[in-house]
Amino acid sequence: MKNELDKMKAGEPYDFSKPEIIQSLQEGSRRTARLNRTSPEDTEVYRQALQELIPGIPDSTMVLPPFYCDYGHRIELGENVFINMNCTFLDSGGIRIGDHTLIGPNCQLYTPHHPLDYLERRKPIETGRGIRIGADCWLGGGVIVCPGVTIGSRCIVAAGSVVTRDVPDDSLVAGNPAVIKRRLP
Repeated sequence: MKNELDKMKAGEPYDFSKPEIIQSLQEGSRRTARLNRTSPEDTEVYRQALQELIPGIPDSTMVLPPFYCDYGHRIELGENVFINMNCTFLDSGGIRIGDHTLIGPNCQLYTPHHPLDYLERRKPIETGRGIRIGADCWLGGGVIVCPGVTIGSRCIVAAGSVVTRDVPDDSLVAGNPAVIKRRLP
């Protein structure tokens, strides 16, 4: 029988009031706070804090504090990813970012999805819908990516955009909601 953390990882509805979810959130909060107290200039302590928060993070990848996330262990970052300061990743559904991608300051990636029916929404049940961002992308400052969105490789998302739908490879998108403005060479 699956516990609620297993359900979350499988993309199934899960009860976020259960002890295993609360414990994982508390661990994520503690690890996030440690990272945010660390200067990237203190390389050894900074890398250790990053590895503790985001297991398997490549040495070539940089996350500037302050950084905020729910769990950390649901985030996968490729080689040479750069995440600028003050980003928020709500990662229950999993967030995967490809190699050489740049994430501007104040970006927000949201994977939790709540029921549309207000009575169902009163219950402590949600579903995590993963976010996937391809390689060689650039998200400008203040971009919001909604649950379940996939952004293809080599894309640019203009500053302040809200991405509500999948974006194909080699696209420049902008606006709220973000729409394709042009194809990139």
